[in-house]
Amino acid sequence: MGGRVLIALGGNAMTAPDGSASPADQHRAIGEAMTHVASLIGAGHEVVLTHGNGPQVGNILLKNQLTAHVVPPVPLDWCVAQTQGTLATLMMNALERATAPQGVRVAAVVTRTLVDAADPAFADPVKPIGQYFPEAEARRFESQGQTWRRFPRGWRRVVASPDPVEILDAPAAIALMEAGYTVVAAGGGGVPLVRGADGTLRGVEAVVDKDLAAAALARAVGATDLVIATDVPNALIGYGTPGARPIEAVTVRELRELRDAGHFASGSMGPKVEAALRFAGDGGRRAVITSLEHIGEALSGNIGTRVSRGVER
Repeated sequence: MGGRVLIALGGNAMTAPDGSASPADQHRAIGEAMTHVASLIGAGHEVVLTHGNGPQVGNILLKNQLTAHVVPPVPLDWCVAQTQGTLATLMMNALERATAPQGVRVAAVVTRTLVDAADPAFADPVKPIGQYFPEAEARRFESQGQTWRRFPRGWRRVVASPDPVEILDAPAAIALMEAGYTVVAAGGGGVPLVRGADGTLRGVEAVVDKDLAAAALARAVGATDLVIATDVPNALIGYGTPGARPIEAVTVRELRELRDAGHFASGSMGPKVEAALRFAGDGGRRAVITSLEHIGEALSGNIGTRVSRGVER
């Protein structure tokens, strides 16, 4: 079963198992991830890639804070654009190595994502980013216009996470795909922009959820399938309880009912489930949530949480 497959890689594909994001760790992790992507390409699928960037943006923000007295801090939309360039370069190099016998060509698009300036998320920023700090430091950053909240491990900056409205540079990604490239796009959810009354675009202090952006990108580029790679083989019902069990083949209606019953945490599996629902519910052939090492099998076997309008059991 061929087709155009969008693969959304989570943070575990970009860092060491303990979350370390040193350059050496990122090289190793991305090299491993691209071997799994190469297996899908080898099976005849046309692949589009997107990725998270949480640890990398966190590192840039920390540099901002530590060097603010020497170098002017850069806004959050700039940070997202910087991580897109860095991670895409690593992914392009690693995927070309992994597919050398096939001569696969890889290209990246620095991608902008349109959000609505009236999105309620701007009035209630809840997305945590960056490092934990003591309260005194958090209060100092608050005086600079940032929003910080207390978490069990300390204080952390929170920003708005508005819904993606449009992947603005999807046409560029499509043009590259039609020219024969495997494309990396919309990394970190895309650079968040709003459109002013005069039609011009400007960046905003926000982050777009990577999985929701992946669903929007998948629709925009005409993907037949969406594979969301994470660190567990399946989404679970009753996570953290003795009765926890994996979700395997499921319809959009069934998964929506489970979501509405509160089975998926907003900070972890929730966005992945929502992205799968949006993609499959809007006409996509199948959305799969599974672990990184299984993405090569995700479209050929009974692997992962498989979401469709009807179910193949």
